Amino acid sequence: MTSQYLISNLIMEILFSLFIFLFGLFVGSFLNCVIYRLEKKESFLRGRSYCPKCRHKLNWYDLIPIFSFLALAGKCRYCHKKISIQYPLVELATGLIFLLCFLLAPYQALFWCGVFCFLIIIFVYDLKHYIIPDKILLPAILVVFLYNLFFHFKFLLFNFLPAAFTAGIFFLMIFLISRGKWLGFGDVKLVFLMGLLLGFPNILVALFLAFFFGAIIGIGLIIFGKKKLKSEIPFGPFLITGTFIAMLWGEELIDWYLGLIL
Repeated sequence: MTSQYLISNLIMEILFSLFIFLFGLFVGSFLNCVIYRLEKKESFLRGRSYCPKCRHKLNWYDLIPIFSFLALAGKCRYCHKKISIQYPLVELATGLIFLLCFLLAPYQALFWCGVFCFLIIIFVYDLKHYIIPDKILLPAILVVFLYNLFFHFKFLLFNFLPAAFTAGIFFLMIFLISRGKWLGFGDVKLVFLMGLLLGFPNILVALFLAFFFGAIIGIGLIIFGKKKLKSEIPFGPFLITGTFIAMLWGEELIDWYLGLIL
């Protein structure tokens, strides 16, 4: 009886995980639509999806996450032009992130998944256009603020807000000193969101990782001739990568680091 219960429970967990992953894939498909239409200044709530190259309206079987891309060999069914690899990558990333959120933080998973939807859009948009759109960033700040206001009021006053303002002021100083050459004002607002989301000490973990990954990738691009020393590199994706790691494994990283130095 016990073994049957364990097997049944394991099957239910696998099915639930599969459902979450598949749901994340479809959310990722929607996020791709938001990213594209945000650039074109079109509504992402109305109108059918279409090929960005030939603008032919797509049928439901053209929009199955990942599967449609693979079945069509990465090309549009109608004009046969290549489909950006961005589409399956965003879908896959969203599915995996949703699954991790439910596995590692089941009680906060819905909130975290919602926040990561904002962050995924910012990540891709900044990577492509070197801009962090206020239409996504400001609603994200409002959502995180209201969530903490209702569920973590004391932490909001004594942790999240101080972390947000400390990180924001630090980046604002960099922005003013460099006159916007080292980072954009969108990055200042993004780290304010990170502070509201992570609080102390996880905001420090996220910022350290962002600067670390940014330095490594930047040096690598220069070495391989992809960028020059004065070339502009979007910092938003590194900040979001640091945020993702700090949200899911921040405490473990802090404990590991303290174990090394103590």
